[in-house]
Amino acid sequence: MRKLVIQIPCLNEAETLPGTLAEIPREIEGFDEVEIIIVDDGSTDGTAAVAESLGVAEVTRFVQNRGLAAAFRAGFETALRRGADVIVNTDADNQYQGADIPKLLEPILAGRAEIVVGDRGVAELKAFSPIKRSLQRLGSWVIGRASGISTPDATSGFRAFTREAALKTLVLSDYSYTLETLIHAGVARQAVEFVPIRVNPQTRPSRLMTNMSQYIAKSGVAIVRAYTSYQPIRFFTVTGIALVVLGMIPGIRFLVFYLGGDRIGHIQSLILAAILTIVGFQVILFGLVADAINRSRRMLEELVYRVRKIEIDSEHSRTNNESDESRG
Repeated sequence: MRKLVIQIPCLNEAETLPGTLAEIPREIEGFDEVEIIIVDDGSTDGTAAVAESLGVAEVTRFVQNRGLAAAFRAGFETALRRGADVIVNTDADNQYQGADIPKLLEPILAGRAEIVVGDRGVAELKAFSPIKRSLQRLGSWVIGRASGISTPDATSGFRAFTREAALKTLVLSDYSYTLETLIHAGVARQAVEFVPIRVNPQTRPSRLMTNMSQYIAKSGVAIVRAYTSYQPIRFFTVTGIALVVLGMIPGIRFLVFYLGGDRIGHIQSLILAAILTIVGFQVILFGLVADAINRSRRMLEELVYRVRKIEIDSEHSRTNNESDESRG
């Protein structure tokens, strides 16, 4: 039997969750079983009770709010433990149309992709302001450069993962999972595909972003962290070389005046050139150290993947055996 688990992270979604669940198909071609699980991220409006009343397979509850990234991780663990062959992540605010889930799954069922992301067409999405559309395009371009993947919509949360891709996915961010998982997938050479999807009218303001400056700050920090973690040699080398080149400008200026006979003064240019050059070479050295750390991290990731696979597979087998015995 092939099993699909659809996970939905929730925070105070008692009003929007029924509409979201109503749009999700319960039978999808290519799967013998479809389950929906909810991760209640410390809701105070009875979201968990609403989910249970609507017959979801399981509700994972946090006592207090831990953030979207933590809810996403918890959803993965629950879905894998329940024996998911493919996991779909969607939002509880009904932003994404449940009818598009088969479109999201087609590249995986066809064997072309391990991770599929729904492309909302952010460059032309009318629900976004012109500034947000521009920032979304810029962010997607930066993530594309960092991951080596053509990335039209980096922040889309409508995604599908194979079981193996989910086991290998590690999210360390406290803010969101969208950017980090794409960079990780690109570095790990996982097959990622984007498919056009439709979106529903907005039901509520975003909870990840209260204003544009906060969005820019948090997204910027997330991108830099992910970039330095997964592409350290590139990040630090480019930054170091840029500083060295900047240091050459006042250095050349000092030499021009010095060789021209003006040998008194302009010492500030020489000091600035020395500082920028020294810092630039130090940053490059940091990159070499970070690259060595990155290699160790990759070995740890492989170890974590193997341990997770053994633990989750053994727990799933034990649960199935207990279920079979209870039926017998």
